[in-house]
Amino acid sequence: MSSTTTDAVARDDLVLRELTPTGSLRIGIVAAPAPSALFAVFDAESQAYRGVTVDIGNALAARLGIAAEIANFPNSGACTDAVENETVDVSFMPVDDERRRRVAFGPIYYVLESTYLVTASSGITTLEEVDREGVRVVGIVNTTTIRSATRSLKTAVPEAVETIAEAVDRLLQGKAEALALSRDAFRTLLAKLPGARVLDGGFQQTGIAIAVAHGKPSALAFVSAFLEEAKASGLVRKALDDAGFADAPVAPPGA
Repeated sequence: MSSTTTDAVARDDLVLRELTPTGSLRIGIVAAPAPSALFAVFDAESQAYRGVTVDIGNALAARLGIAAEIANFPNSGACTDAVENETVDVSFMPVDDERRRRVAFGPIYYVLESTYLVTASSGITTLEEVDREGVRVVGIVNTTTIRSATRSLKTAVPEAVETIAEAVDRLLQGKAEALALSRDAFRTLLAKLPGARVLDGGFQQTGIAIAVAHGKPSALAFVSAFLEEAKASGLVRKALDDAGFADAPVAPPGA
């Protein structure tokens, strides 16, 4: 066996040890009542999760030649905890400085904008009108979006809930006027909230990136190279299309 082949085998073995310590690829996802560029949904007919992150994660497992194990979490904050604690091997989540301290990020596959969905009864038409006395804003606990909303709002104070489903219920029950979330997610949630509107503009822009635990340089290099290839090959494009986001652009190379 040549030196080059031996080095390649050693590198592959190191990647597997770092990225798949249990022998399978444990993929952390977040499921919601409706899909987005980040959120998966549970398909009752197939009894399986489907969505962009599921498709990319399964393709990564196939590239490694091992089984994929999907682990669903109530929000991206819980996914961050799982990656940091190494109870999952890889996940996908919006990037911010707090998360950079906790997990290692590879490239992004989608650029998101966070804004507000407001109820018809609220009468709110602009971002500025959200930040008023008496406006009840709801967001998802331990996410980049609620952290950014909290920083940008001066009067209204966002209330954190565990899941998208709980946040939607707050709006439907008249217990909140505004929901802070990424714009792509609102496209599919609007049908569940008659008369609601998504406000123009946003209070945060960031990317959804692939993530692994700190201290795993070979794993990070492998998933980073994989995701860049997935963007270039059309794999990410197809995943977005299949989830209903044919007009959502894939993040550029190197992003």
